[in-house]
Amino acid sequence: MSEIDTFITSLGRIQLPRVFNPYADTCPDHDKRGAPAIRRKNLRLVFEAGLAKGVETLWIGRDLGHRGGRRTGIALTDERHLSILERRLGIEGLTKATRTESMTERTAADVWQSVGRLKDVPIFWNAFPLHPHKAEESLSNRKHTRREFEVTEHFMSKLLLLFRPVRIIALGNDAHLVLTRLGQSSTLVRHPSYGGQAKFRLGIEAAYR
Repeated sequence: MSEIDTFITSLGRIQLPRVFNPYADTCPDHDKRGAPAIRRKNLRLVFEAGLAKGVETLWIGRDLGHRGGRRTGIALTDERHLSILERRLGIEGLTKATRTESMTERTAADVWQSVGRLKDVPIFWNAFPLHPHKAEESLSNRKHTRREFEVTEHFMSKLLLLFRPVRIIALGNDAHLVLTRLGQSSTLVRHPSYGGQAKFRLGIEAAYR
């Protein structure tokens, strides 16, 4: 089994209260049959392409959102940007895992607006790689807890070893603090959510200047 397959298989085994694991769980309201396997395949294809192309930049967010990575399996990427990611990486096979209409996530839209100006696509990940939600509200977003982070922290370390990035962009303080805690330097930019779109765009432009 390859390092990527081992990584994704381990990720699919995580089960936590008030957390949707898109690589193991099925959403009864939106998912196709076999949706977790589709999302695992999506992530594997992206990681394999990133390694093959020698991608040297990671963008790290906070956690998966219910309109974005929960549905696609790819951090900072909603369904409306799957085909763009596929084209930019020069791959085929990224598949929509849901049976309902494609959704747009605001953060993903802001991220991909900036990525569209770049020569190369980064690899996207999150400090907490799953979707934390409110109790009894699966289709909601909340910040992950320290305990939840501690359970999944090793995936960030494994990702850094896998890609050995030259540059890391931390989207917001949460991602930056996690990377600092792991002894990894990163460039902090304003997260685009909650009215931070303009500062986010300026921060990305400065980071790549």
